[in-house]
Amino acid sequence: MTDNTVIVVGGGTGGLVAACRLRQRLDRRARVILVTRETRSCFAPSLLWVMTGDRQPDSVCLDLRQLRAKGIEVVEAEATGIDLSARDLQTSAGSLGYDRLVLALGADLAPQDLPGFAEAAHSPYTLAGATETAAALESFHGGKLAVLVARLPFKCPAAPYEMALLADAALRRRGVQAQIDLYTPEPLPMPTAGPALGEAIKQLLAVRGIGFHPGRKAERIDPQARTIDFGDGEQAGYDLLLGVPPHVAPALARDSGLAGESGFIPVDPHTLATGAEGVYAIGDVTAIPIGGGRLLPKAGVFAHGHAEVVARRIADELVGRIPTATFDGNGSCFLETGKGAAGYASGNFYAPGGPQITLRQPSRVWHLGKVLLEQYWLRRWV
Repeated sequence: MTDNTVIVVGGGTGGLVAACRLRQRLDRRARVILVTRETRSCFAPSLLWVMTGDRQPDSVCLDLRQLRAKGIEVVEAEATGIDLSARDLQTSAGSLGYDRLVLALGADLAPQDLPGFAEAAHSPYTLAGATETAAALESFHGGKLAVLVARLPFKCPAAPYEMALLADAALRRRGVQAQIDLYTPEPLPMPTAGPALGEAIKQLLAVRGIGFHPGRKAERIDPQARTIDFGDGEQAGYDLLLGVPPHVAPALARDSGLAGESGFIPVDPHTLATGAEGVYAIGDVTAIPIGGGRLLPKAGVFAHGHAEVVARRIADELVGRIPTATFDGNGSCFLETGKGAAGYASGNFYAPGGPQITLRQPSRVWHLGKVLLEQYWLRRWV
């Protein structure tokens, strides 16, 4: 394994886990290179706690440069192209040859794709956005609060519902009166997980008096009039707007020669192998069909699971063993509801006929579980 080089592109959940697991499994003479345009990797589920003021921004992120102490080469650069035949990755810092390549590119946020979104909406999908949203919530003194899902697909399917529930809890804690309404193109909350889960989340919203408006695709937002215009001619007003911005496939994925029509990369659902020899894709950048004619949701739990499988397969391949590790479609997520409580959804997304998911009702136990997961994550990888 002397001259083998494995490159991981992207420093989010999947890329971080893949790089660390590869370093653990490969001979020390093999090179593990992490190419990332961001040297900070945040625990995404904690961004909503930054939004509510329950976490400080600098407490939920890791410095990827610390991975160098583990023997991982961290290249701070933008990956700009892939020569699949030459097994060469082009970056803003130069070209890198590889024996195996792991694309953990995520999905890019594209607020500009919905006119008015960037000017009007506060979005906790980034650390800066979560910090800015926290300030907007703190200065909000009542009225209409709208939560908008701009487009499908988007990462972290539970996030807009947590956004609404946590904002409601934070405002009630301050004694602020607000009418909260959630608008989404989805027919139900988290529809990929099945109608039972969607109905359960609708009930959680209803108990708190949060309006749920499905099948609403926004065409534009007017920041001056504070209105959302929908494609069916309907309009909704707001005093404060929180939103999930449009998501798009990264340019590297779209231009790689590996992507499908959507720009995301189809992979083998069990091995995460792409159509190119020696190249894997994991996490949000993938497009994986599942039962019911849907795609596997874009969520950190799947990126993590993908990374574990790919690291094991690559380690076996490079020493001549037949790889046996496969991804089984199991996944779970917490659903924060505020007041120190959370629900917990889990199940198998590869089940025949469609995902089989169960939601455990909100309790302090599940909230504590998410806190423990956060602490584990922030201490485990660097």
